[in-house]
Amino acid sequence: MVFKRLLGSLGVGGPTVDTVLDPGAARPGSALTGQVHLRGGDADFDIEHITLELVARVEAEREDGESEGVVVFDRFTVGGGFRLAAGGVHSVPFTVTLPWESPITELYGQGLGIVLGVRTELAVAGAKDKGDLDQLSIAPLPVQEAILEALGQLGFGFKSADLEHGHIAGTGQRLPFYQEIELVPAPQYAHQVNEIEVTFLAGPGGMEVVLEADKRGGLFSSGHDAVTRFTVSHEGVEHQDWNTVVDGWIRRLVEHRASYGSHAVHGDDPYAHGHGFGGHHGHGEHHHDEGHRSGPGMGTAIAAGAAGVAVGVVGGMVAAEVVDEIGDFFEDEEEEAEED
Repeated sequence: MVFKRLLGSLGVGGPTVDTVLDPGAARPGSALTGQVHLRGGDADFDIEHITLELVARVEAEREDGESEGVVVFDRFTVGGGFRLAAGGVHSVPFTVTLPWESPITELYGQGLGIVLGVRTELAVAGAKDKGDLDQLSIAPLPVQEAILEALGQLGFGFKSADLEHGHIAGTGQRLPFYQEIELVPAPQYAHQVNEIEVTFLAGPGGMEVVLEADKRGGLFSSGHDAVTRFTVSHEGVEHQDWNTVVDGWIRRLVEHRASYGSHAVHGDDPYAHGHGFGGHHGHGEHHHDEGHRSGPGMGTAIAAGAAGVAVGVVGGMVAAEVVDEIGDFFEDEEEEAEED
């Protein structure tokens, strides 16, 4: 990004800021590194603090339909307490840790249509100004990649991905939103479900995998949602037969019938355990009635699908346009705040 001049209360002669993230996609729970470059304005300024905000474009279910907005899901103070001389330059390197539940924005270098950004806030002379916004790219954890790859090898295709505001009941979710990756069912399941939705809720000790099936109705019954939840470890990913594990999950999901109360999912899988429960989405929150890769897999299927999403659903937004879109959301929010 180019230097962004801080306007507003700082005036036209204020300092400028350019935050540069180190190349390559980060991963959930890992370090995000880069530098904040400052250039002095027409006078000396005391830089009180430099704060980075992680922001996301999130959808919310409302009574009158869906709406979109920007959510700040983490903040880090990375510097401050120094004087920036007029016309001077100063760089502040930073290393911050991304939340474990950070949504993934790409798979094998292909964007999934998820919009994340890093916004830089400067506090100068008692005033705060948000002067720079950069696109944030996050690649999947090894266990997430293995599960998606297995789904691809089982015949599932990528449809879309989005961020939903709200909380999935019965999980350890910490962020105010969750990511849904929507998949077209494999041919062997197409007569039973319309689509499969996958949500990853990672943490330092492991990861919850929430699978939801939009089930087709029969001659005398209507369709409904079925949901199962499994917990996996970050360890030993390369030693697991993920095709077998994930196929077992899908079978349990599509064969599940809506029931009340929870029950353990029994099986021979020593690596993952889960809970089955049925239910439907509520507005802004998930309400449930219970609360060795080989060949082309999701690496091919989801990449092709993601390319289609980038052109079709998202409208061909390139990186700069994605960042501009988040900026537009911020401008709208700030204008509304000023009016209030």
